[in-house]
Amino acid sequence: MRKYCNQCGREVETRIISKQEKYEVCGETFDVDAQVLVCMDCGGELFCEELDNDTLLKAYNEYRKNHKLLLPDEIKKIREQYGLSQRGFAKLLNWGDKTIHRYENGSIQDKAHNSLLLFLREPENMKKYLSDNEIMLDERQKNKLLDTINSIEKNFGKSKADKVAKMFFSDVPSIQNGYKVFDYEKLCAVVLFFANKSEELLKVKLLKLINYTDMIYYKENGVSITGGSYLHMQYGPVLQNYDIIFGMMTADNIMHIDIVFDNGYEKHKVVSDHEFPKGVLTKAEIDVLERIYNKFSDFGSAEISNYSHNEKGYSSTKHGEIIPYSYAKEIQLD
Repeated sequence: MRKYCNQCGREVETRIISKQEKYEVCGETFDVDAQVLVCMDCGGELFCEELDNDTLLKAYNEYRKNHKLLLPDEIKKIREQYGLSQRGFAKLLNWGDKTIHRYENGSIQDKAHNSLLLFLREPENMKKYLSDNEIMLDERQKNKLLDTINSIEKNFGKSKADKVAKMFFSDVPSIQNGYKVFDYEKLCAVVLFFANKSEELLKVKLLKLINYTDMIYYKENGVSITGGSYLHMQYGPVLQNYDIIFGMMTADNIMHIDIVFDNGYEKHKVVSDHEFPKGVLTKAEIDVLERIYNKFSDFGSAEISNYSHNEKGYSSTKHGEIIPYSYAKEIQLD
């Protein structure tokens, strides 16, 4: 690419180099891998709007990751799954006409908007939003959106396992399930993540890992991953109806439990029957799983059970009670 160089005073050949640059976003400074256009004669840096915009977007995305905000592509994916235009989505949310356009093109969304977008990512939540709020869509547009939501739910709920799961879990998002309807597919992915990474994973430890995964993700994003509810039991928080769900996973060849005896002790060992599925969990969800795994990788079942007893959600509830996700804010992994 030839471009005019002010230092050389003429049009010159250029090349693109990579370098670390510091960018300030909302008062915070981030190191970004920048692509910079330079003169091949004098080495001076030249203005290139496209490259500069890409670098700025990288800085914005670092800010988003730091503050647990949705990325532009994630916002676009939420809108597109409901078959809405940018203007139609903004109208549904009672936002300005160009708000969604700006967010999808890199502008940083505020936290209130981000929380609503996260909430509406789940079709069940979108249906609840439509019934509970005054919206700007006309009746035809609203009915079309409801048909789309019903179609999404139908496609996600085809398996026998999903139908059985709905019999044992609430279909209303609440603080008891992390404002998400139970998601069997995501729970299977969470179980397979831990089962495939661990040399030996016992059932007691797995149940604690699942609990910490949902609670930490809720703490940081305002919604759980699996939609599971957790009971205060003797050995710490336990996924409600886990025995039924684990039975479903065994029937679906996802995993099974081997009972082994070690020095007279009975152990319930989790064995994976399937590879970790790609595309089920988001990058942000997998990031939380990695952090939970690293935190507790050296913990045995007894150690992680004792550790979980110190959490405020556990100590503030009684045996058999559901531990609300509101206690997630008290959990500190570091």
